[in-house]
Amino acid sequence: MSGDRPSPLVIERILRDREGIWQQIVAERDLNALTGRMLASSAIALACYGAVLGFFHSPLMALTSALKLPLLFLVTLAICLPTLYLFNLVFGARLSVRQSLALVMVAITVTSMLAVAFAPISLFFLITANDYGFFKLLNVSILTLSALVGLRFLTSGMQVLNDHGLLAPEAANAKVDEQVSTPAPVQAVPAAVPAGATPAAVPVAGQTAEPVAVPAGAAVAESTANGAVTTATAPAQVPTQWAGQPAGASLPPGTLPPGYVAQRPWDGRPVRRGEPTQRPASMTLLYIWILLFGFVGTQLAWTLRPFFGDPGQDFAFFRSIDGNFYAEILRTIANL
Repeated sequence: MSGDRPSPLVIERILRDREGIWQQIVAERDLNALTGRMLASSAIALACYGAVLGFFHSPLMALTSALKLPLLFLVTLAICLPTLYLFNLVFGARLSVRQSLALVMVAITVTSMLAVAFAPISLFFLITANDYGFFKLLNVSILTLSALVGLRFLTSGMQVLNDHGLLAPEAANAKVDEQVSTPAPVQAVPAAVPAGATPAAVPVAGQTAEPVAVPAGAAVAESTANGAVTTATAPAQVPTQWAGQPAGASLPPGTLPPGYVAQRPWDGRPVRRGEPTQRPASMTLLYIWILLFGFVGTQLAWTLRPFFGDPGQDFAFFRSIDGNFYAEILRTIANL
């Protein structure tokens, strides 16, 4: 499934063709339509799940929760999105506003669709175990799990953008491109032999190389790709077959085959391919932004409450702002 033939359900495309979604965001191709579809899908899914939450109290509470739950996610996004965009600009990333919005909307879409998938389970416990404290903790856990999965999609998308160079400063990308396009020449360095020994001729490019006589234990000079010269100890045993020789052919004692690369003794450290890369500052700030998004969302949820509606109290569109979300969750756990 490609980005040119999207699925009728945007969540199905996100889950089945997430690589196509990331590539579409990287190319900034038709992002307005994609973001609009994700926004509509998320609002409908969150409204359905909010209605299930509010039915614990009354049909009127179900209606207000169906309005307030989508509002909770969208207002949190409106508060936190400028921070994410400015974080990226400060540290040299080249993300546009549309790309940042599309990335966060992928996370919200996954969160909302996963939450509405749990709605039948929540409704089942609403009917069979009509306990306010248990029902509240169950649905807070469902929303937390859904949000964690959605934010995992956000970090995956940012990593793809980082692989395409959109999170690194422009100067660093130009330097890397220059290094890749202009490889450093590799120079041949003759082997170091003991004093008095006749040094072997170094083969010229295009000529047939002959085995080089190097006594066992002698220091052999190596030339790395960046032109640095290092030394290693010639092994006592060498391969008995080399390119261009028939199978079973052997070398005279104390010689190295053409093209043989001396190996350094292993020092016990794990072998890594290439140079280690540092995580860009934009990725580090993304995790800080995720924490900020969570704190803003929970505080806003406390401000917009009730969503469930305590059956011991009358219907109210809003409650007075006292206490905080985390103290209420701990109080609910203690009361259980």
